[in-house]
Amino acid sequence: MRPTPPLVLVFAANDPSAGTGLAADLTTLSSLGCHALPVVTALTVQDTAGLQEVQAIEADWVNEQARFVLEDMQVDAIKVGLAGSIENLAVIAEIVADYPNIPLVLDPVLEHSQRDEYSTDEFAAAIRELLLPNALIVCTNSSKARRLGSDDAEEQDDLPLDAAAARLIDCGCEYVLITGAQEQTSKVSNVLYSRNGRVRSDMWDRLPGRYHGSGATLSAALAGALASGVELNTAVRDAQEYVWQTLVNAFRPGMGQLVPDRMFWARPEDTKAEE
Repeated sequence: MRPTPPLVLVFAANDPSAGTGLAADLTTLSSLGCHALPVVTALTVQDTAGLQEVQAIEADWVNEQARFVLEDMQVDAIKVGLAGSIENLAVIAEIVADYPNIPLVLDPVLEHSQRDEYSTDEFAAAIRELLLPNALIVCTNSSKARRLGSDDAEEQDDLPLDAAAARLIDCGCEYVLITGAQEQTSKVSNVLYSRNGRVRSDMWDRLPGRYHGSGATLSAALAGALASGVELNTAVRDAQEYVWQTLVNAFRPGMGQLVPDRMFWARPEDTKAEE
């Protein structure tokens, strides 16, 4: 038999546009030579323009999906994206706590739909309490970092990212990667933090347009690198370089945002964008 590729257990929702969610995770991980194990947390109604509805899967079903796989296979990394409900967050927290030696990459999702039964504050509090203590690394944009780092809406707008990262680390995670695409800067700065402060900072040219699923692609690529045995600092660098290529070669399948091309390397040369 051939060696088993790195196995990554993914908790996420189904996105029928395949821009983000499970489809993004599976495509990213497959592109990087991993075998993704998808645990469906929710069904969504969305397209490349935005998210409309979320129907969470019952927590018992989320629990059974994951535990059957974990008892059958030697999982190398876990990624958590959209959980669908606070009940699902609690179940996922129990599962990952039972497997502390498997690195957990957390891509926190706070807004779940336009008519959500939970507020952003409730989800943020649940993520801080339940999942951050179990995460090796939290991978998030600057806006979500500020919201996770403070319950005070007035403070959030002015909260320095260094302070937001420190607060998340105080909740129990080991590292925080904050992406700067939402900041009003000429270049995009992505910064990795640990308890000792800044670990690395990477600068990228700001690309035109908006992208559906760039964050999911980054966190999935990071989980794939860690599952492959890459040291965290190097995994953060490699994941960013991969995402950069997916964004440079992004395509527009609908009327909304661009979708990262996670299989850019498989396209004919004359269809790829020039860097």
